[in-house]
Amino acid sequence: MRTVRGRTDHVVVVGAGLSGLSAALHLLGAGRRVTVVERGPLPGGRAGRRDLGGYLIDTGPTVLTMPQLADEAFAAVGERLADRVDLIPLHPAYRACFADGSTLDVHTDQAAMEAEVERFGGAREAAGYRRLRTWLEELYTVQMRRFIDVNFDSPLSLLTPDLARLAALGGFGRLDARIARFLSDERLRRVFSFQALYAGVAPARALAAYAVIAYMDTVAGVYFPRGGMHALPRAMGAAAADAGAELRFGHAVTHLERRGDRVTAVRTAHERIPCDAVVLTPDLPVAHRLLGRRPRRPLPLRYAPSAVVLHAGTTRTWPHLAHHTLSFGAAWQRTFDELTRTGRLMTDPSLLITRPTAGDPALAPEGRHLHYVLAPCPNTEVGMPGAHWAELAPRYRDSLLATLERRGMTGIASAIEEECLVTPADWAEQGHAAGTPFSAAHTFAQTGPFRPRNLVRGVENVVLAGCGTTPGVGVPTVLISGRLAAARITGSPSPHRRSAPARAVRGGSR
Repeated sequence: MRTVRGRTDHVVVVGAGLSGLSAALHLLGAGRRVTVVERGPLPGGRAGRRDLGGYLIDTGPTVLTMPQLADEAFAAVGERLADRVDLIPLHPAYRACFADGSTLDVHTDQAAMEAEVERFGGAREAAGYRRLRTWLEELYTVQMRRFIDVNFDSPLSLLTPDLARLAALGGFGRLDARIARFLSDERLRRVFSFQALYAGVAPARALAAYAVIAYMDTVAGVYFPRGGMHALPRAMGAAAADAGAELRFGHAVTHLERRGDRVTAVRTAHERIPCDAVVLTPDLPVAHRLLGRRPRRPLPLRYAPSAVVLHAGTTRTWPHLAHHTLSFGAAWQRTFDELTRTGRLMTDPSLLITRPTAGDPALAPEGRHLHYVLAPCPNTEVGMPGAHWAELAPRYRDSLLATLERRGMTGIASAIEEECLVTPADWAEQGHAAGTPFSAAHTFAQTGPFRPRNLVRGVENVVLAGCGTTPGVGVPTVLISGRLAAARITGSPSPHRRSAPARAVRGGSR
């Protein structure tokens, strides 16, 4: 593994999102002095917090899986995730509601899920689920060690025995077709393949290897931090400060001072911070602007679909909603064509509805409820430019509410007390390329060693972290990206390559 050459005593981490805080904790654990510079007033980056009339809104991800990856960051400074964050295991992890009126509770416990699948689809589907679960576990084991938790120096790094194992598992086939080998019910197949949307590729075109995301969702477990998702970066920031990091909030980085092929200082509007190395976590266009260069790629990056998110504080809730509810429309293949090819808004939308007050009522005023409705939509390169959203947003909001009304959330429009609608124009204003918070799509040509690497050509002491670089999009992979960036500076091996067994993670279940 290539590492940053020369002195690395003082590292400046630009961005206090999950990747930056992960990098900071691992750097601190390796004895580096760390300064974290964040343009916002709070830690979190995408995983931010907004107070909307007493409703405490998570502005970013709402699903937490693989909490042991966060625990590894805390462990780097001698702490435990469980001592800082109260994790609530979600049972069910999701509730899936289908256009035909059927519902399925997705459990991560094998026996509970097998029984639920048998109730839903019969004994044959339950047997298929057992085989699918075994395959997902094998797929995860192979991928984590060699293809996810790894710093690639070249595509030749792929040439290991695990590449043959991944091929033997069918990882280079198509996701939809591979899931169909286990499950014949099209509704069930959706539950184990919709995650491809996170990767920015339709299930019919995505590599089967991306079923590893389904492993995280349906096998490893889904959790909710008491206090909302923002509780995780808040705790990570506090742990970093207690371990000696200097955290500068409200300080936007304006440029990087260079001498030859090294950055010597990070400049903000407030100060000049001399440094020996830098970890850059902003989205790729912002990072490239600070570096004063763009990477050489034979083809431009393709970006994942975006999302419209309606945050709604309401006077009531609806009994059919779980903490996370997947509301599927009747259309499926057409939906992905609209999102990734034609650039149209979903004509029969599939939605993720999250009700965080199911786990923590304190996130809303007493007797009130908080709902997030995430509607995937085309990014601004495939679909309409961001400027058009100012006119479209109110109409699309009304369309979403009408869809929710038809799907059982009766009276939702009149129940809304406070609300906030986030569109691709808002994501673009925050600096996200193509108006999407999901960054570069995980096509084959943008995965593993072909994804923008975390080492910067022509600059010896700058490393990238975040969802635009390796290993990719999602809370677990972003936490890994911070550790991989730190490893480029410290040379420390991944915990998955050490002989010691992984430590168990336990959170509260109150």
